[in-house]
Amino acid sequence: MSGHSKWSTIKRQKGAADAKRGALFTKLGNAITIAAKEGGGDIDSNFSLRLAIDKAKSANMPKDNIERAIKRGTGELDDGKKIEDITYEGFGPDGIAFMIEALTDNRNRTSSSMKHILTKYGGSLGGPNSVAWMFNQIGIIRINKINEDLELELIDAGATDIKKDEDGVAVFTKPNDLKKVKSFLEQKQINVEYAEIEQIPKDSVNISDEIKEKLEKIFAELDEDGDVNNYYTNAEI
Repeated sequence: MSGHSKWSTIKRQKGAADAKRGALFTKLGNAITIAAKEGGGDIDSNFSLRLAIDKAKSANMPKDNIERAIKRGTGELDDGKKIEDITYEGFGPDGIAFMIEALTDNRNRTSSSMKHILTKYGGSLGGPNSVAWMFNQIGIIRINKINEDLELELIDAGATDIKKDEDGVAVFTKPNDLKKVKSFLEQKQINVEYAEIEQIPKDSVNISDEIKEKLEKIFAELDEDGDVNNYYTNAEI
């Protein structure tokens, strides 16, 4: 898959030291809160909430943390923490496009941080739709392995593409078919390691080793920023 692999980022975070797990739980909790705020607290009728909770459980987030995050989103818990989701668009070194999805309780702090990270490595923060047009929304599901029969069944179920890589198998869907394909795999008792709608670049850009080194530093800072939920680039990594 072209572009930065968010699945690789999640794998790194899941293996992080305990000191960093607190920041990861904050990000996961904020994602649950936003999903519950936008679609309610019932996972049967709110697929976005179900995805957020599945991700939190895969990271071994405590059940109490998950329940508090849901209640914060539905308004049952008012602890003064108001979370909003913001997407930042910008450029990294050599004009590489960045889409950064943040969940924050302080818009000014997050905007300042995103600007600082990008400009530090020769990039800049852009305005609305400065790079969004370079990406498509695509559903991605991660599973461990696949056989030929399952590939054919997945295509019939709505998968648009299936790719094998060093991390396992990536199943691609249209955004509206993600729920249907995920449910199909679960009915087959196949473990779904990851399922989410991502921003995939329409065209990927080849980069030099020098630019790659700078991008890796940006990725590391975005990973460590407590407000950053997801990020995507059009760099061929």
